[in-house]
Amino acid sequence: MSRPTQATIDLQALRDNFTLAQSLATDSQTMPMVKANAYGHGMVEVAQALADLAPAFGVACIEEALELRDAGICQPILLLEGTFSADEVNTAALKGLWLMVENHLQKEAVLNADIAQPVNVWLGVDTGMHRLGFPPEEVAEVFQSLSDSRNVNDQIVIASHFACAEDLDNDFTAVQLATFGNTISGFDSVKTSLANSASILGRPDTHRDWNRPGYMIYGASPFDHAQENGDKLKPVMTLSSAVISVRNIEAGEKVGYSGKWCAERPTTIATIGIGYGDGYPRTAPKGTPVLVNGIECPLVGSVSMDMITVDVTDLKTVAIGDSVELWGKQLPVNRVAEYCATLGYELLTRMPLRVPRIYK
Repeated sequence: MSRPTQATIDLQALRDNFTLAQSLATDSQTMPMVKANAYGHGMVEVAQALADLAPAFGVACIEEALELRDAGICQPILLLEGTFSADEVNTAALKGLWLMVENHLQKEAVLNADIAQPVNVWLGVDTGMHRLGFPPEEVAEVFQSLSDSRNVNDQIVIASHFACAEDLDNDFTAVQLATFGNTISGFDSVKTSLANSASILGRPDTHRDWNRPGYMIYGASPFDHAQENGDKLKPVMTLSSAVISVRNIEAGEKVGYSGKWCAERPTTIATIGIGYGDGYPRTAPKGTPVLVNGIECPLVGSVSMDMITVDVTDLKTVAIGDSVELWGKQLPVNRVAEYCATLGYELLTRMPLRVPRIYK
């Protein structure tokens, strides 16, 4: 019998979430983000599951794109961070990859490449997030130089990214929208892309020719509150394990490394076969919810590399082999992340290869 820790990936939930993204913006093309091993879910398996629905895929770098090509994914693949060296333009041309161009080095690499066929280019605009993209005042000149190049296909997509999309009341999204609109006001029928998960779900005014859902397709809401469309999402990953040991301790006894947790009453402790070596956050404090046999129990003691300990005193019975859910269908990853002062994005994406993915 193998160690019980595993991540079950519900591919039908994945498809349902992607279909929801499409249904909220029927005039847009919907490009799922599968970077960072598909937010920890398995990039190849996720892309294969969406291959008949998605017109293109988004990744961070060429290594991710080539892994998808090697797995038989035929759709266009956008390199969201563009190229990191000039030779990648040649690879992109050969492999049918789309390139984000967000700085002058990347632009010159495209313009000066010796390639047999042109590449598709997305032009990144910095509308205020100040992370990637050309300043608005440079966009027209850069667009023209790319348009004039035989190395670039005719249809350039102009794109930007929102800094505060998950806060639907934040005025900065409107500022970015206005900046973007002013930047492209002189262009004729140009294709554009703005919306991420939060803006797909909650800001129809941001939907453009291409939308780029990421977190939402994995079944987690980008919002920290109830939201009509976000609440329709279905968790894709369920991280589970099992009880591997049970013991009774007296009041005043301590549990775990450094003895940071002390029992205030006679307590039953269940040891669970999962730890930070399996992607469970080491920063999880006492009281973080863990489901044992479907019932919420509090984490106690420090998270160690391979194990955690949980107070199961209030359960009627508990035994070795009993089921445990760390997050998933019954326990939202966002709720666990809130206890750990982080985001569900991080918990999902940091899921290591040590944890077997079971695809259903």
